[in-house]
Amino acid sequence: MKLIIGTTLIVGSIAFATMSHAQSGEGFAKTKCLACHSVDQKKVGPSFKEVSAKYKGDKGADARLTAKLKEAKTHPRVQASDAELKSAVQYVLRQ
Repeated sequence: MKLIIGTTLIVGSIAFATMSHAQSGEGFAKTKCLACHSVDQKKVGPSFKEVSAKYKGDKGADARLTAKLKEAKTHPRVQASDAELKSAVQYVLRQ
């Protein structure tokens, strides 16, 4: 019984550490995107508010923007998981 409880605690701890390692959309955007983007002012790239306004009402925008970040044709390649990219795009679109 102690072995089962111990194993469960270890597996749960590993799962929690893995989940907490992935950044939120806002956290990801702040650490990876603010060198070239700003929330409300144009820098090297458009502001988050400009991007949000451009795609307002576009139901497929999050998928297209996430794909753009992954393919790195019109935007520098971003080293991140699919979940982090999607979360960051959703954060930007909420601005």
